[in-house]
Amino acid sequence: MTLHLTNARIPGERGLLGNLINIAIDDGMVTALDFIGHTTALTLPSETRAARVVQGDDQVIDLDGRWILPGLWDSHVHMGQWAQARRRLDLAGVASVQEILQRVSSRVDSTDPAVVGFGWRPAEISGQTSLEALDAVTGGMPAYLFAADLHSVWVNSAGFAAQGITPPASGVVTEQACFDICKSVSRIDDDTLDSWIDEAAREAATRGVVGIMDFEMAPNAAAWRRRISRGSDTLRVEAAIYPEYLDTAIEAGMRTGDTVASTGGLLRVGPLKIILDGSMGSQTARCFDAYPGVTGPASRGTLNMSLPELASLMGRAWAAGIEPAVHAIGDEAVSLALDAFDAVDCVGSLEHAQLVRVADVERIAKLDVLASVQPRHLIDDRASAERLWAGRTARAFPLRQMRDAGVDLRFGSDAPVTVLDPWQSIGAAVTRAAEGDEPWHPHECLSTEEAIRCSVRSHVAVGQPADFAVLEADPLDVSPGDLARMTVAATFVGGRATHSLLQEGSS
Repeated sequence: MTLHLTNARIPGERGLLGNLINIAIDDGMVTALDFIGHTTALTLPSETRAARVVQGDDQVIDLDGRWILPGLWDSHVHMGQWAQARRRLDLAGVASVQEILQRVSSRVDSTDPAVVGFGWRPAEISGQTSLEALDAVTGGMPAYLFAADLHSVWVNSAGFAAQGITPPASGVVTEQACFDICKSVSRIDDDTLDSWIDEAAREAATRGVVGIMDFEMAPNAAAWRRRISRGSDTLRVEAAIYPEYLDTAIEAGMRTGDTVASTGGLLRVGPLKIILDGSMGSQTARCFDAYPGVTGPASRGTLNMSLPELASLMGRAWAAGIEPAVHAIGDEAVSLALDAFDAVDCVGSLEHAQLVRVADVERIAKLDVLASVQPRHLIDDRASAERLWAGRTARAFPLRQMRDAGVDLRFGSDAPVTVLDPWQSIGAAVTRAAEGDEPWHPHECLSTEEAIRCSVRSHVAVGQPADFAVLEADPLDVSPGDLARMTVAATFVGGRATHSLLQEGSS
């Protein structure tokens, strides 16, 4: 059976802006693309222009002049954490330690075995965290309060005892200690987690999302193969590998880009995720310059491995056909990661690349390293960056510099750090401002078309997968400030509707 999507519009494609097109789809691929008024095209009598009709063995969906784009991708997601964070105590937007404590105290009497919160920003709250203060409001109930960047967690005495960790006076631990606690606290049964992730995937589809790169700290390929076998088929997934699972992946013959069997083509092997440094908000992103008021070995942030160690790990993966994806946020971490890419002579990606020296922008392009960036972070981190990276923010989130240098950019959310919604990333890249604010370093803004191209993996063209987002408005015509609020009328993955607001019988 052939699926026909009729009377659609493509913004900015083939120089035919605004022309109606009809698209034929067979076996999940675009097999014909007819421009009405330019070639012979399938047309329907006006009286039969319903949103969903059948002609013989063919299915016809009339898009009635709506705009169609390639489906959107979020190239950096922690899907399990995103699914769970939505159910945790919300600490987003808190301005002080006292406000955090007030929110925690309201949850202590619940039947939950622990208080698990998420979303506070260490660099943006007033007051000082302490073990004593958190103990005072939680008593013997374990409490784990994860920062929005997932690189810091504030824990009480009962929580540290449950994890077998000696607590610091501040109650806050960062980096590997935080990751270990996060994995421990996040352990829930497969059925529950899969259900929550399926719900999150279906919500993502309402925003036009057709695929994600999942960087969850877990055996991702096996988990997603299980989910897909259980009917979770809303998204295409590239499943990242962490170093602790690298040997297993190599022994299994997994290679980046390979399609995983028995998943209907929805699951592919992703890259090896290597976390080289920390985050800006937790003041652990590794920089050439010290953080204000911080002295000692940690004054410039954290490096999780040396250059020889990094190059060795990347080289072992690359020799087995697995591309590296290196988390590098601070400018020194970015520079070291590029040194390793150069030494290994491999392709792969820089994840985040938030603070980059001008010379290293050119190196990213020269080494053909992909930059996987999260534009929404530039809005959320703006105030912190002006303080923690004072005098250097002209090099923060250098999207225009990278684009003009020829760097291949891909956008993501880093959900749950920000919401899994590519339109948020697109809007942030174009405006570089929260609503009502002036653009932050406006010379780094991208055009809407450029930002959309950083969020897709395919084209509306014959031979391409039938992965589409159908919009109620032309994104190239709407105000840049309205991009984050785009209405998605339908989403298709391989010609299958994974979300639809189209009404039967509409014209």
